[in-house]
Amino acid sequence: MDTPANPPSLSLLGRSKFESEMQVRPDDIDMNRHVHNARYFDYVLAARYDQMARCYGMPMERFLEAGFGWVVKTAHVQYKRPLGLGDWMIVRTWIEEIVRDGVTVHFQILRKATGKLCADGYFDYTMIRLETGRGETIPEWIREKYAI
Repeated sequence: MDTPANPPSLSLLGRSKFESEMQVRPDDIDMNRHVHNARYFDYVLAARYDQMARCYGMPMERFLEAGFGWVVKTAHVQYKRPLGLGDWMIVRTWIEEIVRDGVTVHFQILRKATGKLCADGYFDYTMIRLETGRGETIPEWIREKYAI
């Protein structure tokens, strides 16, 4: 039985990969005429927001109603090739690991026209209780949604 002290093993995670399409906007471009490095974080966060509702059936509003939020503990990105103005991209994410109070979400950003990898990495998110701002054990009903 899974309890906060004994979270589900990684083998129980489905590690389903979900995708969101986005297009590079003019305000994403830096002085080097490609997407500014910080925008890649924005793309992943926007994709997660979309995928939480559409793919997991768990929109951010449900977390807020339950008094929970997510904060980024660690963010890692490796840039492979630049995206430019007007490029369409696929942002693919999946939950690699669930721990007592957080999840590790891996991502890939691919140029839609070629399928080539532009960036990849991961985010470690910690669940917090909004009223205190402190880490919170992920409830079982949320673990079940995320284990697909």
